[in-house]
Amino acid sequence: MATLNAKPFTIGPIRILYIVVLSVLAINLPASAEPPYSPPVSTEHPVRVFWGDTHLHTALSGDAYLYETRLGPDAAYRFAKGQEVTSTTGQPVKLDRPLDFLVVADHANNMGAAYARANFRDDPAFRKSRLGRLWEKARTEVLEQGLVDAEALKTDRLYTVHIEGLVSVRHPEFRRSIWEMITETADRHNDPGHFTAFNGYEWTPQRGALHRVVIFRDDGSRVNKILPFSSYDSGVVEDLWDFLETYERNTGGSVLAIPHNSNLTSGLMFETRYSTGEPYDASYVRTRARWEPLLEVTQIKGDSETHPKLSPGDPFADFETWNGWAGMGPNPNRPDYLIQFEYARSALKLGLEQQVKHGVNPFKFGMIGSTDSHTALATAAENNSWGKFARDEPDAERFFSQWPGWQSSAAGYAAVWANENTREALFDAMRRKETYASTGPRMTLRFFGGWDFEKSDAQRPNLATIGYAKGVPMGGDLSNGPSGKSPNFLIRAVKDPLGANLDRAQVIKGWRDDAGALYEKVYNVALSDGRKIKRDGSAKLVGNTVDIADAAYTNSIGDPELATVWTDPEFNPDQLAFYYVRVLEIPTPRWTAYDAKYYGLKDLPDTIPMIIQERAYSSPIWYTPK
Repeated sequence: MATLNAKPFTIGPIRILYIVVLSVLAINLPASAEPPYSPPVSTEHPVRVFWGDTHLHTALSGDAYLYETRLGPDAAYRFAKGQEVTSTTGQPVKLDRPLDFLVVADHANNMGAAYARANFRDDPAFRKSRLGRLWEKARTEVLEQGLVDAEALKTDRLYTVHIEGLVSVRHPEFRRSIWEMITETADRHNDPGHFTAFNGYEWTPQRGALHRVVIFRDDGSRVNKILPFSSYDSGVVEDLWDFLETYERNTGGSVLAIPHNSNLTSGLMFETRYSTGEPYDASYVRTRARWEPLLEVTQIKGDSETHPKLSPGDPFADFETWNGWAGMGPNPNRPDYLIQFEYARSALKLGLEQQVKHGVNPFKFGMIGSTDSHTALATAAENNSWGKFARDEPDAERFFSQWPGWQSSAAGYAAVWANENTREALFDAMRRKETYASTGPRMTLRFFGGWDFEKSDAQRPNLATIGYAKGVPMGGDLSNGPSGKSPNFLIRAVKDPLGANLDRAQVIKGWRDDAGALYEKVYNVALSDGRKIKRDGSAKLVGNTVDIADAAYTNSIGDPELATVWTDPEFNPDQLAFYYVRVLEIPTPRWTAYDAKYYGLKDLPDTIPMIIQERAYSSPIWYTPK
């Protein structure tokens, strides 16, 4: 079986990456069972949280290889498990606290083709391998049959892409060899109880960047019965869902899809009409709800929670905001009305509207973060950001040498409440949406909804036991409330033990009124440093200890823990609603400040942000009237 090795070249100083982990326990269901929103009340409820990255690319992705990445899946897993690896640019890098799980999600389109082409040219041993022989056979057939467009032969890059595409489409033997290499590597690194390596890939259509990461619950013996469905097969998401359904029906396995970068989809990710202009029908919304239980809400290419133009009353809405593919700069070509179809908060509101029309909410998703790194390094720490591609790895020129440069984010991670670190337990927790997103720090976040929580519950050591006994966790549903009662919510957030103190916890509510209008409101529910919530609901800022020149801060402000029970003061039992928690850290240096300090960069433009307020987003809890 072919393996992928680094061929490093050295640039820049040696950097060591330090990242964090917290661990956690929850519920294990058989593959045939539909996971419940809330586990049974017993000693088996989730008491630990597992941290991971569900969206990592290696040199087997064509774009990663094109932009110089040379690390493959084996290095990606070793790095995620806490081992030191040498990056593509020759720098040693290691997580000081390993991750609990990882999905290597290389693009199905041209999967492994750039790697095979380059190694066939440069490595005699590879030419003799099974994969090398398959590549030669496929390449020869493409050339002999005259399938290469003459225009594509004019430049090496176009020629390369054209050849890779034809091989990927026309030669299932080559595709299968690559896929089996990927699944064998995942299965070899999967260590139940200690580290979970999921089988997965990315489906990457060109229209609107409506990309999905596909994650399997299953091992290679089952997953190898299929080949990854790519946009060469179809760029229509309904066809992807059909493929997922066929996989489960024919293999008895389980699979889900996770949309990402909704902020870059030109108003298409959460549109409510087909491309023909016809409104979605009940079949569409049911199918989407079935296969897409989660949304990747934060990553390297910006944050997708909300946009300042959608949430003008939210002072924390403008966070790592990309204005489409213009990055953080202005985008005059994107009409403002499209933004509502690109962000999680507005999509959650649109989902309430669709629920009234169809009886099903197609946008009833939980929240996760992941990196979308194309370096094979699952890194999300501000103090050692390794960028999107190998060309973006640390050096003194990376602010401006390549787009997006300083505009990229050091984000994010997925947090999953599950009873054990196995494919089955983590996958089932994802499906029931008992997850939350972090922009990088490993805060611990609990969020329960019910009708009978007491103020003292927030301070009890067995908070989770109380939460499951009296209510539902994040990702769950509330309905049939006692007459005259408003829902209340049990919330606890604890800082990353190696990170910054917390500023505040907020509840974001969205609802649909009796006339069909959609609303949102941000409630400050817990504040650090003894601050009080003002009559208008606002709060004094926590302050700022960041020393930009020294890329430093102190934990002299903020609190290590915030806990409360909050009751909705404006509840209407006849209106659909959702609630989720946003937790903010105190201000800390952004990765750009760490780079400026490390490399001694001076006279940088004021447009480059140097301070960040990291955050976590819980999955919502939904309320449905009787």
